[in-house]
Amino acid sequence: MGFLDQSTNNIILDAVLTDLGREALARNDGSFEIFKFALSDEEVDYGNIVQFGRTVGKEKIEKNTPVLEAVTQGNLGQKYRCRSINNDALTRLPGITITEGLTDDILSLARTSTAGSTSEFVKFKQSLEAGTLDPDLTDFSYRLTVDYLFVGITNRVPDSVDTNNVAVYTLPAAAAIDAQNLSSVGATFYAKSVSSDLFSSYQQKGGTVVEKIATLSGINSGATTTFRIQIA
Repeated sequence: MGFLDQSTNNIILDAVLTDLGREALARNDGSFEIFKFALSDEEVDYGNIVQFGRTVGKEKIEKNTPVLEAVTQGNLGQKYRCRSINNDALTRLPGITITEGLTDDILSLARTSTAGSTSEFVKFKQSLEAGTLDPDLTDFSYRLTVDYLFVGITNRVPDSVDTNNVAVYTLPAAAAIDAQNLSSVGATFYAKSVSSDLFSSYQQKGGTVVEKIATLSGINSGATTTFRIQIA
């Protein structure tokens, strides 16, 4: 859904159904029901606030921000969801750091591997510069998106796989929450066995690897991190 402000008294919403939504509607069995919604702000450059201050920066955002069209791909529709937090004293939001499993910010996998062999464990943790995190922002589960054609997650079944072979997993956080109210989560990645022809068709030009991007986001905090996966 795209929110369009034409500087008039009218509010215009450009709303479309995602591919998954159209499939649900096409069932025509009464099961399709919209029961919640989320807002996101991927178009907004908050650097205007830093550069010009809150008053002038807000005005520049309102007047100069381009509005993206509504898209039908669910994995592209909302990358940075807005959050409502009942804490007027909140000054810091958490991030997500990768504490284990990557070398030079890259996860390297062997394409001849199968689940349980030459797999790589990656650990993620919420991070905060100082102080204690608002409990409402502690992530007790995470959403992981990864290419399903080349990459699998050991002992996990995806919630969904779209037409572009992007798989979405929901991962429960580890039971232990630290003194800052920060949680962590881990996942074991492996490269799927694929044919040489398929591998060659996705191979990086001039290289010997296929590179994919994975994204992990916190369900409560909305914090997101991305990293590269190279399959050789």
